[in-house]
Amino acid sequence: MRRNDREITDSREILSIVNECKVIRLAMLDEQGLPYIIPLNFGYRFADGVFTFYCHSAREGRKLELLRRDPRISFEMDCRGELQSADHACGYGYYYASVIGSGTAELIEGAEKLDALSALMRHMAGREDTFTEEQARGVAVLAIRVRSLSAKAKKH
Repeated sequence: MRRNDREITDSREILSIVNECKVIRLAMLDEQGLPYIIPLNFGYRFADGVFTFYCHSAREGRKLELLRRDPRISFEMDCRGELQSADHACGYGYYYASVIGSGTAELIEGAEKLDALSALMRHMAGREDTFTEEQARGVAVLAIRVRSLSAKAKKH
């Protein structure tokens, strides 16, 4: 990290950023080896110092085709964006908090899929919903298994 004065390592502070973010951007490689990035809503689980992010999806489509071919992903999320103004152009900046990382994405089923859908509702809507296998049948759910993660912020 080039600006380690902005690095965040405290897990409570990282959790605070993740809780504020509502969109995770997944990057994967397309058929020509070029980056393909998509924004998704997400839920998560944080256990033993490790994040797993969950995203739901249609059961078919380009994203799933690419992930079946190569499950390696990178991700990004950001929040707290605010312009920092100044008297001259070179003094401008931007306040933010962000999390980036890498890992693998896999389609999940069974109890983990049901728990993941509940995590999505908890994170996105603040609700404690439970799901049945029948309700979950209509969607695909990805588990993003985080291999590496870093966070940083430019604060007021």
